[in-house]
This record gives sequence, structure tokens and C-alpha cells, in this order.
Amino acid sequence: MKENLHPISDRLLTRAHREALTEQRGAVIWMCGLSGSGKSTLATALERRLHNEGKLVYVLDGDNIRTGLNSGLSFSDDDRKENIRRIAEVSKLFVDAGVVTINSFITPSSDLRSMAREIIGKEDLIEVYVKASFETCMKRDVKGLYAKAEKGLLPQFTGKDSGFEEPADSDLIIDTDLQSVEESVDSLFEYVLPRVSHQRLS
Repeated sequence: MKENLHPISDRLLTRAHREALTEQRGAVIWMCGLSGSGKSTLATALERRLHNEGKLVYVLDGDNIRTGLNSGLSFSDDDRKENIRRIAEVSKLFVDAGVVTINSFITPSSDLRSMAREIIGKEDLIEVYVKASFETCMKRDVKGLYAKAEKGLLPQFTGKDSGFEEPADSDLIIDTDLQSVEESVDSLFEYVLPRVSHQRLS
């Protein structure tokens, strides 16, 4: 019962204290896009680049989350929503801790992306659309998922049986059909670094 909950946040150190310690700004870089578009590749590369700049960084990846925190969730619409809600709530905690959090999740609908932004706060979320066509992702098929989907082994597969709504208002678009991995990482790093490098003043 909510009336029995007594948060102690008013007695804890503030986010400003933690950001002063790390000399960075907590933020979430939320990368969305089809499976195989390059989200995980870019997330791991960005993590290393930011770490080399002295930033405290943590990656939340779809497969890792679904084998741990959200292992009990299916790929139904309701469970997809709960998956993103939990990830957003965890991300909000990381931001409050002053950590730069890189999220790699398909996040297929505008409603899910809006929910994540509302939970985390639009000033703390950088939405990056990692763009690649379904055909390109199917050719890459780095996890073998498209082959399984073609055989009917993966019902509700995003982009085939379950729709993907292309973002209309992302903060940054990385088109991996047109850019190499190196070019994509450079574009991402140059956009993100100045936005996480300044200590919050309040």
C-alpha cells in the first residue's frame, strides 16, 4: 500500500553532489532502431570513447536486460511496454547517480519512446535513432534472428510481424546504411561528449 511508503530522498545527498564528484552530467543516451541496425556496436564503442575521456559510463543492452531484470517478460505489447518502463525507471536512477547511461533497445513505437522520455525527463534523455533499412538488417542478421523469423520461429518479430514506427523527432539520427562504423561512432561521440561534460549548476 502506497500510504505505507516513506521515501527518504529528502535526507540523501543530491544529484548535484554526485555530479560534482564525477565532474560530469548524468544523462541517458537512448538508442532505438531495428535489430541489426548497429545499436549495440555503437553503444559499446561509445562507452569506450567516453570512458577514455574520464566519464563514468554504463551500458544497458536489450539482451542483457532480458536475461536478468526482465527475464520474465514476453514480447507481447503489454510486456514490451513493461520492459521499457522498467528500463526507463532504472535509467532514471542512474542519471540521479550522475552516470552517463547508454541504452540500446529497439523501442519500436512512438508511445514507448514518449513514455521513456516522460519517466527520465526530456532534459536528461538524448534520443538517437540508429537507422538502417529492414533489408540491410536482414542481410547483416548478426544474431541469426531474421533467419529464424523467416521460418516463423520468432512470432511478433519487429519490422516483420510487429511494426516499427520510425522516430520523427530524435535528437540525432545515425544512418548506418550510409555511414561506416567509424563514421557513426565519431558522429555519436561528437554529439554526446559536450552534453555530458558540464557539471550541473543546481
